[in-house]
Amino acid sequence: MPELHTSEITLRVSLDENRVPEKLNWSAEDGGIENEEAKAMLLSVWDSRNKESLRIDLWTKDMPVDEMKVFFHQTLLALSDTFMRATQDEKMTATMKDFCAYFAEKLELEDNR
Repeated sequence: MPELHTSEITLRVSLDENRVPEKLNWSAEDGGIENEEAKAMLLSVWDSRNKESLRIDLWTKDMPVDEMKVFFHQTLLALSDTFMRATQDEKMTATMKDFCAYFAEKLELEDNR
């Protein structure tokens, strides 16, 4: 059996004295990304044994609220695209996209995609 290729993604969180994130950096060697700064991250993993989603949601204390709204909107759009690729459920994907449009309208976001 051939040896599997492994890929590592590294997250570094710098905390202030109150353990609040001040800086987020990430690296993904296979993607050519080294120590890139980020202001927010959402990470979800599926625990198949317990049939539950586990999450790490972090943002720096200087993440602007207006950027957080755009970040969430873009994340919701990306999730609907991923849902489509994973399930081929066109009807629910359309419903998710409708919600994304509603979300953007209510937050008065310009088209950010």
